[in-house]
Amino acid sequence: MGTGGKPADDGVAAAHGGVRAGVAIHGTEGCPVVAASTVHDGPITGVNWTHVGDTHTEEFRARDPDAVDRAEGVPTPTSVVDLGDERVYRYDRPRDGACACRIIEELDCPIADARAEDGVLLLTLHLPDLERLRDIVSALDGTAERVEVRYLVEGSARGDEVSDRTLVDRGRLTDRQCEVLRTAYRMGYFERPRDANASAVADALDISPSTFAEHLATAQRKLLEETLAEN
Repeated sequence: MGTGGKPADDGVAAAHGGVRAGVAIHGTEGCPVVAASTVHDGPITGVNWTHVGDTHTEEFRARDPDAVDRAEGVPTPTSVVDLGDERVYRYDRPRDGACACRIIEELDCPIADARAEDGVLLLTLHLPDLERLRDIVSALDGTAERVEVRYLVEGSARGDEVSDRTLVDRGRLTDRQCEVLRTAYRMGYFERPRDANASAVADALDISPSTFAEHLATAQRKLLEETLAEN
């Protein structure tokens, strides 16, 4: 990795300015935001926190306030501000040594973004090399059922060479979203000029054009939101 005396060509990250990693943590116990996400329609976003003494204060944004109230294992949240299409909540709980985010921060790794969806904690991390990513996964062993690295983006190379290779996890897509993308691609929907319009692809899928547009937009957002996000 180019650290600890190892040759730099042990891995690609050290020569390419670090990595951006998307990590999915499955089976976290006692995380109120994750618990709320199991009954929430769509992701819970804007997760951030602070520590004062033995108290952990966490804040998050939710579009479905009723789902937050229905969630089991979630401390009674305080509504901080209503933003119209979503609401910001905050709650306090004792500091927990088994908290995945705290474990990562104690490795001197700030968390760039945190959200929860369908009972999975999704984190974005900016790391100096792949060795640090291995340290994080190892540290989370026993805290979660499974830690999944969903993608890696290498930083730009030194000098004139540029590296921007990305591993995309198609597992983020539902079977239906994969089918929509595959059919649209096969029929030439993404060509310029298009070989097939939205109505033609929707007919092939036996769905309405509006449903096709919804599936397509969701699939594209899932695949592109992280890889196109600014560091």
